[in-house]
Amino acid sequence: MNKYRVAIVGATGLVGSEFIKVLEQRNFPISDLQMFASDRSAGKKLYFAHEEYEVKETATDSFRDVDIAFFSAGTDTSKYFAPIATKSGAVVIDNSVAFRMDDSVPLVVPEVNTEDIKKHKGIIANPNCSTIQMVVAINPLHRVNPIKRIIVTTLQSVSGTGSAAVEELTAQSSQVLRGQDTTPHVYPHQIAFNTLPHIDVFLDNAYTKEEWKMVEETRKIMHAEDMLVSATCVRVPVFNSHSEAVTLEFTNPITPEEARRILSQAPGVYVLDDPGISLYPTPWMAASTDVTYVGRIRRDVSHFNGLVMWVVADNIRKGAALNAVQIAEEMIKHNWVKPGD
Repeated sequence: MNKYRVAIVGATGLVGSEFIKVLEQRNFPISDLQMFASDRSAGKKLYFAHEEYEVKETATDSFRDVDIAFFSAGTDTSKYFAPIATKSGAVVIDNSVAFRMDDSVPLVVPEVNTEDIKKHKGIIANPNCSTIQMVVAINPLHRVNPIKRIIVTTLQSVSGTGSAAVEELTAQSSQVLRGQDTTPHVYPHQIAFNTLPHIDVFLDNAYTKEEWKMVEETRKIMHAEDMLVSATCVRVPVFNSHSEAVTLEFTNPITPEEARRILSQAPGVYVLDDPGISLYPTPWMAASTDVTYVGRIRRDVSHFNGLVMWVVADNIRKGAALNAVQIAEEMIKHNWVKPGD
C-alpha cells in the first residue's frame, strides 16, 4: 500500500489532538508525519504510534514535503497557509469556516457526497460539526423520499468552542456547587447549569452565524438548493457530543418503521430507538465513538408527511477529525491523491 506524507496544522488543539488519535487508530498509511501549530505551541512534544514528535511553528516552507495536510487552527490561519500548502503540492482538508461556502471548494461528508471530492482544486472543506451529524442521519431518508423542510434545534457541547470552554465549565461547575459566584470569560453568560441560545455572532436576520452555517452547508452538501432549513443552536453544559432534535417534512408520507429500516442499513448511522426500555442516544454514550446515533424516531403529529428524530454524535470526532480523515481515506481509496517521493 502507498504511504503518504501527512501534516497536522493546529496539532495541539482539541481537534488536532483528535486527528492524532484517529490517524493512529485507523492505521492511516503515513510515511512521514509533521505537526505544526502557532509560535506559542512550537517546541511541545506530542506522540504518535509511540514515537515522539516536536511541534513546529507553521511557516511558509512547512509544506514542501507534504501530500495531505489536515488544518484545524482557525479561519485566519487556513486562509493564509492553505493556498501556500496547495502550491507546494499538498491537498488541504480544512476544518475551519474559511472555504466552506466557496463554490470552487468541495464541502464533504463522505457518507453523503464522496464524489464531490474529485472536484477539488487543492482544498477540501470539512463542514460544521452540527451539520455533519445531521446530514449523515437524514441523507439516507432523503435519497428514498426527498426532504422538503428541516427544522432543527441543536444542543451543543462546550468542546465545540475549544479547551478554554471545557476548562470554564469545569471551574464554574465547581464554583456553583460550592455556592460561589462565577465570572464568565469564554461565553457571555455562565455556562454551568445553564443553556445559551447563542453560538457565534448574531446576524442581521436574527439568526446566529452557527445557525446560518447549518442552513447553507446542508443545502450545499446535499445538493438541495431549494431545501427549506431553519436552525436554533444552543450551547449546553455538556463536555462532549452534540445532540439535535430534527423535524423533517418529506415529499411523501413515511412511517417511523420505514425510517428505522432505512437508517439501520445506512453507513455511519447507528439506530438506538426503544423508548419503552429508555433506549435512545445520549451525549455521554456518543463520546469517543465514530458513528452518528439516531433515536426517538416518531411521526410529526403536526404534519402528515413529517417525522421527528433525535440525533447525537461526538462533535470532535465525527464532527471534525474523523470526518476529515475519512475524506482522506476516500481520496486514497479512489486514487484521487498521489504519494510524493
